[in-house]
Amino acid sequence: MTTETTNRMDLTFKKLRAEGRAALIPFLTVGDPDLETTLDIIAELEAAGADILELGVPYSDPLADGPVIQRASSRALRSNIHLRTCMETALKAREAGSELPFILFTYYNPVMQMGLDAFFAELNAHEISGLIIPDLPVEESGEMRERSRAAGVNLIPLVAPTSSERIARIVSGASGFVYCVSSLGVTGERSTFHSGVDEFIESVRRSTDLPIAVGFGISTGEQVSRFAKICDGVVVGSAIVRKVEDVIPLLAQPETRSEGLLQIREFVAQLRP
Repeated sequence: MTTETTNRMDLTFKKLRAEGRAALIPFLTVGDPDLETTLDIIAELEAAGADILELGVPYSDPLADGPVIQRASSRALRSNIHLRTCMETALKAREAGSELPFILFTYYNPVMQMGLDAFFAELNAHEISGLIIPDLPVEESGEMRERSRAAGVNLIPLVAPTSSERIARIVSGASGFVYCVSSLGVTGERSTFHSGVDEFIESVRRSTDLPIAVGFGISTGEQVSRFAKICDGVVVGSAIVRKVEDVIPLLAQPETRSEGLLQIREFVAQLRP
């Protein structure tokens, strides 16, 4: 992996910090509704102003995901989308001209099945900048942190409002950024957030010099702007995945496909802080 690729995410945060704005970080389920469309949607998200992109690996038992992303995973799994497919999609997007840093969002079981040697070789070969594994607790993440550091891939931890005294330990081995969970429970669109979310984010800020991004439940431009004032990045997942779901009938027909893609682009553009 080249230095430019290794540091693509870090350079993005450095550039945005100089500009005084937070990163917009969309999440997509790879293969929903199909791989060709995923590549087209990636291009639309970049055109809409996305700064970093989470590529979700579809999984049959997604413990951290709400019903919208669960349905997207089910659609993708019907097309036999797997971990290696998702990494190949990142490289195809790069070859098509994308400059976005890519984060792979995967549960640990697919990684374990592939094997760590093969997994990190594939991450390097397919230009993945970051890695999120929501079901890997910090107490069991030592080898993954070491492997990630050696490969030049940022291992990004999730920190929840209930982490309390574990916050310092969780963020101590982090790289790239720290992902703060804005609400308790699984992913999904919300109108309200954990009551102490601002104090929670501030407590994380005191424990790390890394950029801080916030996600889980953020679905509107107003909510993005609210968190962009106190964070370095804002993740929007379920709302975008739902938008993709809503326009699948348009995407399925050649004569309306461009309209479906345009609707996704316009939705994401109005989220940008």
